[in-house]
Amino acid sequence: MTTRATLFTLACSAWMFGCSGGLEAEGDTQETIDNLIDAGFPASDIMVAEGVVYVGRDMEVSLQASREMLQRGSSSQEQYRTTNLISSNLRWIKIRPSSSVLSYSRLNRGLDEAIANFNELSLRFKFIREPVNPCVDCPQCCPPSSMATIDFVIIPATGGGAGVGGTPSGGLPFPRFGVTASLANESQDAIEHVITHELGHVIGLRHSDYYNRSISCGGSAVNEGSASVGAILIPGTPSSATAGGSLMNSCIPSGTTGEFTSSDITALTYLYGQE
Repeated sequence: MTTRATLFTLACSAWMFGCSGGLEAEGDTQETIDNLIDAGFPASDIMVAEGVVYVGRDMEVSLQASREMLQRGSSSQEQYRTTNLISSNLRWIKIRPSSSVLSYSRLNRGLDEAIANFNELSLRFKFIREPVNPCVDCPQCCPPSSMATIDFVIIPATGGGAGVGGTPSGGLPFPRFGVTASLANESQDAIEHVITHELGHVIGLRHSDYYNRSISCGGSAVNEGSASVGAILIPGTPSSATAGGSLMNSCIPSGTTGEFTSSDITALTYLYGQE
């Protein structure tokens, strides 16, 4: 409660406009702010000017609209990102499967399906797989900064999980990700899910239930913390998780389709939508 009251005061002074209008108007403004925070918008993304509440500096939000966002938030999911993201200069991320990966036809099909999951969203970059090279016919269209290459490998089955990825650095995606060979024995949808999930990590997505892995994994509550890479709520996505609500949940639900949920799409479009 103290945080929200402070937010209202700071927002008014930051915009250097009056926050007059009486107690009733002030109460409506505070409720709008409260609703937006509960719906998942970070406090730093909310401002007030002459009694009007804005998110993202230029989107006005009425009290009623904030109430509707809160209602939608109760049935939608959250998304978090790392501090580092990939550069806006990148247009292609080439995936280079190892010879071991190439020996598993179902893993290769899963890679194609995962690539399609991202590319169907018309983001400002595309995943491609070796040996595809969009720069052959137009080298002048492809300065070095427009393409990155990452390796797709088989990892040892250590009991830690079916896949592993990393976080971006220097504007580039993490240079490799991997899955266990045993993943090839799972359903094709599960394979697609895991590969899509790991590609999400290499471009900067955190586990959507990082703060309580038991939401998707069961067992005791485990908080991954910032893991030195940050856990920043993506605007437009609520801050609480549900099992099966995102491909970026810590654990895979039974019966996964391997397809992005609506909140996954919201998060990726916010971070990497066409400029």
